[in-house]
Amino acid sequence: MDDPQATLREITTNVERVILGKSAEVRRAVLALASDGHLLVEDVPGTGKTMLARALAVSTGCGFSRIQFTPDLLPSDVTGVSIYNQKSGDFEWRPGPIYAQIALADEINRATPKTQSALLEAMEERQITTDGVTRELPRPFMVMATQNPIEYEGTFPLPEAQLDRFLMRIHLGYPESHDEIAVLEGQQTAHPIDSLEAVTDPEALNGLQEAVRAVWVDPLIKQYIVEISSATRQHDAAYLGASPRGSLALFRTSQAAALLAGRDYVTPDDVKELAYSTLGHRIIISPSAQVRSVSSLTVVEDVLDRVPVPGARVGVS
Repeated sequence: MDDPQATLREITTNVERVILGKSAEVRRAVLALASDGHLLVEDVPGTGKTMLARALAVSTGCGFSRIQFTPDLLPSDVTGVSIYNQKSGDFEWRPGPIYAQIALADEINRATPKTQSALLEAMEERQITTDGVTRELPRPFMVMATQNPIEYEGTFPLPEAQLDRFLMRIHLGYPESHDEIAVLEGQQTAHPIDSLEAVTDPEALNGLQEAVRAVWVDPLIKQYIVEISSATRQHDAAYLGASPRGSLALFRTSQAAALLAGRDYVTPDDVKELAYSTLGHRIIISPSAQVRSVSSLTVVEDVLDRVPVPGARVGVS
């Protein structure tokens, strides 16, 4: 593609027309999309989680579908079902809402584990197998899931295998007062999403994802990423540390961050910036550490302090 950096910036700027005052979070969401990964948005209701997914889809010209996860949702409601056609005398495949380029799994933790598991193959292998037939999903393909971290009544916590398939986890949070006033003014007559237009298309987005993979990563940076992930597994407060899939997530998003910054190489700062977003949800804190109010953020920050940065001159101030 002509200028992947410019395309990334245009997508980010376009989404920020709808999601006000959340530049860092929007940037991470765009990086997840550029990295060909899935995104988990965890926050209280009304902070713009659903609108973020819609804005990403509109900005990239991608097909969008929304799946409202509820306790009575069945796996076939997500993946699709074969229906008997009386006229043809044969079964016809009716694809489910997962067959979209950007699929929003809204309130994902309200569905049963059986239904949640319907996403596992789609998220990892970009395909769905039903009735013994494997069907490829469209490309690009991204699952963006939301969940409320406060209200746990009637919910089913995501298992580690499900969490591990999300490239990143972000929190939007409440806007600042001046941003919230801007939201009121911006929606006085119409919603900004109604006038949002695409700045690229799915084919160009596929090219953008290929450009991300072409960004140079020095062997020392690769070693740095692996040492960070390994340190989370050995941390005293961690019952379970980041998996190798977490190392790959940090690797890929660092490439995307470098591309967005206009560089064709990754720096340690790229890795540090995205360490918590890519590794935090993969770390399970031990019960004894939870009593001491230790969080996954604490573990990641401690690991970043401990692991030597490539090229740093130890003992020189």
